[in-house]
Amino acid sequence: MIKHLLSAADLDAATATRVLDTAQEMAGLAAREVKKLPTLRGRTVVNLFYEDSTRTRISFEAAAKRLSADVINFSAKGSSVSKGESLKDTALTLQAMGADAVVIRHPASGAPHRLANWVEGSVVNAGDGTHEHPTQALLDAYTMRSRLGRLAGLNVVIVGDVLHSRVARSNVQLLHTLGAKVTLVAPPTLLPVGVQAWPAATSYDLDAVVPDADVVMMLRVQRERMNQAYFPSEREYSRRYGFDVPRMRRLPEHAIVMHPGPMNRGMEIAPEVADSARSTIVEQVANGVSVRMAVLYLLLGGKS
Repeated sequence: MIKHLLSAADLDAATATRVLDTAQEMAGLAAREVKKLPTLRGRTVVNLFYEDSTRTRISFEAAAKRLSADVINFSAKGSSVSKGESLKDTALTLQAMGADAVVIRHPASGAPHRLANWVEGSVVNAGDGTHEHPTQALLDAYTMRSRLGRLAGLNVVIVGDVLHSRVARSNVQLLHTLGAKVTLVAPPTLLPVGVQAWPAATSYDLDAVVPDADVVMMLRVQRERMNQAYFPSEREYSRRYGFDVPRMRRLPEHAIVMHPGPMNRGMEIAPEVADSARSTIVEQVANGVSVRMAVLYLLLGGKS
């Protein structure tokens, strides 16, 4: 197993499949009366979050605690970071405290890679800037496999703000590794420069790709990262790229709808779609704990 999980590109097909298989075993814990394993007793996992987060931070905390690890939650707000402490100095402090793993979310792309050079423990990227979010891609792949029984050969359509989405980047890489076909759908202004080099097709027309999709993954429009107008209006965006009930009806009968959350209900996804039987949004949150348990177990479980 790899020492760090910094990018979906770190995972070959065998390693990614091992994570998904381990997550499936971890999911069985949820049915037990005592939902804990002693695997990481004595290990320390630090959640180092420089950005606001609900799902990811709580998911990693729950995962570590279910494996009996000691968890330290570090928030940049109210810490020495607000006094100007650098990431390196924070890393050295965590190293001195004996952190076995550091789960980091940071607004700067590449921060987890820098951190991995400064600490002896494992580093897990929980989202860096607009770069990557590998555990989200793993939980999305796990959800697809759980619902549809396979990943190889699936047609996965990822729709929306690809430009600012670390989820899209990680999903494209991982799904390609696992044999799925990915199509990115967005207005031209929300596709990144160089997207032609990604292992994915691109389209500006959502209605054209819906009938052949096994999975439709909607992305949140990240207004907080936008400093200019990327589309004429919210109404126009929703009309062309929002997933509503008529579009859902044109999906194949087995197809599912996903969203990494948090959602802008009524803009990129209609409430009726988000709450429908096709939606896996709540499942993705539950699966996130199992997948992150698997990642921590595989990174730390074999260490003395």
